[in-house]
Amino acid sequence: MNAPVQTQGQPIPRHRVLAKVTRELGPHYDDVLTPDALLFLADLERRFGPQRRILLENRKLQQERFDDGELPTQPVETAHIRNSAWEVDPCPAALQDRRVEITGPVDRKMMINALNCGAKVFMADFEDASSPTFANMIEGQINMRDYARGTLSLKTDKKSYTLNDNTATLMVRPRGWHLEERGITVDGKPMSASLVDFGLHFFHNGELLAADGRGPFYYLPKIESYQEARLWNDVFNFAQAVKDIPNGTIKTTVLIETLPAAFQMEEILYVLRRHITGLNCGRWDYIFSYIKTLRNHAAYVLPERAQVGMDRDFLRAYSLRLIETCHRRRAHAMGGMAAQIPVKNDEAANAAAFAKVAADKRREAEQGHDGTWVAHPALVAIAMEVFDAAMPGKHQIHKKKQMPRISNEAMLSPHKGTITEVGVRTNIEVAVRYIAAWLSGRGAVPIHNLMEDAATAEISRAQIWQWLAHGASVQMEGGFSETLTKRLYARLFAEETAKLRIEAGDAEYGEGRFEEAAKIFDETATAAILPDFLTIPAYDILETT
Repeated sequence: MNAPVQTQGQPIPRHRVLAKVTRELGPHYDDVLTPDALLFLADLERRFGPQRRILLENRKLQQERFDDGELPTQPVETAHIRNSAWEVDPCPAALQDRRVEITGPVDRKMMINALNCGAKVFMADFEDASSPTFANMIEGQINMRDYARGTLSLKTDKKSYTLNDNTATLMVRPRGWHLEERGITVDGKPMSASLVDFGLHFFHNGELLAADGRGPFYYLPKIESYQEARLWNDVFNFAQAVKDIPNGTIKTTVLIETLPAAFQMEEILYVLRRHITGLNCGRWDYIFSYIKTLRNHAAYVLPERAQVGMDRDFLRAYSLRLIETCHRRRAHAMGGMAAQIPVKNDEAANAAAFAKVAADKRREAEQGHDGTWVAHPALVAIAMEVFDAAMPGKHQIHKKKQMPRISNEAMLSPHKGTITEVGVRTNIEVAVRYIAAWLSGRGAVPIHNLMEDAATAEISRAQIWQWLAHGASVQMEGGFSETLTKRLYARLFAEETAKLRIEAGDAEYGEGRFEEAAKIFDETATAAILPDFLTIPAYDILETT
């Protein structure tokens, strides 16, 4: 019992305690939850966990300033970075052509299909597209391990799935700094989910992927400041030193999906310059962050989601600033997600959806983006055709293009539009459907011909909160307008959840987690202060089942 654990032929000193697994192990879990890997996770948590917690407290302090009337702006202390000449390190060959990227959960079948679909890059998503059950997270790591060793395959009763000779380049998105993994603890406390996801992937696969230029490559989500990006850089430096991999081998792309981060894009590129290849317009989470950051400001109330498009106002400004910033620093400027999926048994609706995707991708390519995202394999060819026509080279980084100057005021300019009864009802219905699926273990969910992830639910409940908080006027179906009061909201909420119950049936409504989903939505949409993330209270419920 007291014998030291062996690691790479050497005993682990007794004072170096491993991370502790607090959940039952399934088949092959011990392939990734090895003593060596758990020791590495413990090292990561002890070195970087305290700074992570400080940065999360800084987020709260910053939000208090915004609530008191301040607006996001570029940091004064980093003007020298914005005004000096520098570039990010060169991009490796595997990431030079990123014209179409597909994203999805870390499910084995979906991974194989995504890697085979013809996209240039597949982002395996441990975050918004995956429900963070312990089984999903660890089985995802088993899939990552098999991919790195060329053994990723699946055989079912109906079909066998194997990788093609030519597959997409794999990038991994760990969970954000704000999330914890309760299935693995260090010193009795849950680990940072970010460090678990990154640590297990890098420890088992980093050397293999680096050996043949396939990685390790990462997407970093939910960053709100350059200090948070710098913490990731510190993690990368430490991890590469532990594995004796040349510094700068790890490459990452940062999702600019929070409003504060959009005012620090150059600083984020700078602190990660040895390890970064680009920035991405995470449009759905960005809308949610815009609402959350400016929640106390009545002047920034948004219309319903369908009217908040990338072609104008703060979203257009953010996209153009991202392109200009990235290209000036020789980094990729990646476009946003097309969430459409094929419409079955309706050719006209399917054609209209695909035409909308093509128009959106044409806008991105013509603006200067170097690539884009899709959520379904059927959209890869459409996006590829658009970017092939507009971008004959591997990217547009060196293309001489006159970009408009984007002011800080433009970065905050809200969309003008309407709020309708249908829009309120849709937010309730879609969000409850999604949360129920998330609680049932599914993070990427087709709803009304769109592939939705956690950002959908976040936008939906944040909009309800914003409209309630500022007494927004709603155009009702009867042709009159009415202020969205808690009483009106409660009626619409009750009617929409009743429809879901009828549709599902009483038994399925309970077993399908709709009751719990409705409660989470209602509480996070009507709280006195807008909760930062609904996935945090939802995780409490997920962990009890």
